[in-house]
Amino acid sequence: MNKEIKMIPEIRFPEFANKGKWDNKPISKLGETVNGLSGKKGADFGSGRPYVQYKQVFDKSFIDFTECGKVDVGDDENQNQLQLGDILFTTSSETPDEVGFASVITKQPEEPTYLNSFCFILRPNDLDEINPDFSRYLFHSPIYRKSVSAIAQGSTRYNLSKKAFLKLRVPVPSTPEEQQKIASCLSSLDELIAAHNDKLDALKDHKKGLLQNLFPQEGETVPKVRFPDFEGDGEWELKPLEELCKLVRGPFGGALKKEIFVEEGYAVYEQSHAIYSDFRYFRYRINEEKYNELKRFSVRAGDLIMSCSGTMGKFSMIPDDSEPGVINQALLKLSVRNGNDIFFVKTSLETDTNQRKLLSQSAGGAIKNVVSVSQIRILELAVPKMREQQKIASCLSAVDELITAQQEKIEQLQQHKKGLMQGLFPKIES
Repeated sequence: MNKEIKMIPEIRFPEFANKGKWDNKPISKLGETVNGLSGKKGADFGSGRPYVQYKQVFDKSFIDFTECGKVDVGDDENQNQLQLGDILFTTSSETPDEVGFASVITKQPEEPTYLNSFCFILRPNDLDEINPDFSRYLFHSPIYRKSVSAIAQGSTRYNLSKKAFLKLRVPVPSTPEEQQKIASCLSSLDELIAAHNDKLDALKDHKKGLLQNLFPQEGETVPKVRFPDFEGDGEWELKPLEELCKLVRGPFGGALKKEIFVEEGYAVYEQSHAIYSDFRYFRYRINEEKYNELKRFSVRAGDLIMSCSGTMGKFSMIPDDSEPGVINQALLKLSVRNGNDIFFVKTSLETDTNQRKLLSQSAGGAIKNVVSVSQIRILELAVPKMREQQKIASCLSAVDELITAQQEKIEQLQQHKKGLMQGLFPKIES
């Protein structure tokens, strides 16, 4: 595999165009492996000195010391402390694509800091040979990810053999200047993505504040903030959900067994559609005969679907361009009755007050399940007149449009980064 690596990237900064090929180095030549914490018990964690947790290594390409856990380490203990340039690796995961994730110490720790026992360290021999800022991206590059996934071992859980890991080769520019140039380019893009994520978080917080103020709190029938046109309209009316919507729970009794699914046909709407509002993909489909048999469970544009188990109480609206299909047993369909605004009803059900009501009607421990549709039907929602519903819906849908646009902008930047990563690092030729 390594002999097929083209050692010159497709995208190269002009000042390095004549610097020749990159070096194809075994990881074993870059540094030595160092273990994380050893001999620790559960009682040792929770206070003491900082240690890098597994999730930190998995989540980010660099270590943020403010996110560290605490562990009790005595002055006389022989434990390995982290230092600038250390590259931390996960050793196991549930899929081969998630083995060997890396995170780098890009700043010298201000106090003795340690690594969890489920990860290990590659400590570089020379930081001029492998720049810490460059390491962040090298060990997340497509060529590295493809190589490390190929050596993952296991069936139900995948593990990384250090011996096989150290034999892997990675492409490294021969000069520190080129490494730094690549790192600076990608880190500036990361900073831009982070800024846009902050903006997205601010928009979500703004929406959360609107939900708290534009809808009555629990036990109240008037919101804290009301549009001037409706200040004299009095209290909102309490209505059971069944008066606002027609409710249909998905079919039980094996009506949608895997044996009946076909490659082409009518869509089967699942819990993921309610949770993520992504209607581009459908895992399962049924033929026309089965669809007609289950017509009662069919959806149309404007229907609401609610997740009814696991991640419960998430709502999505069936879009105008939706595929014809039926809901499965993990969904509840809510068809909003005339005289009520669909988006208002959906948003009202998503408020903290009504989410608490919904979840209180569920059974189960960590996994929640709706007890019965009859208990959901009688949940009371505070509802204003149609014009006020529409005004609130219009306000919140405008914020949702801003949130969606911001999410799309972040997705575009992430795709741009993905393309840069593919171009700025050599790749394995097919």
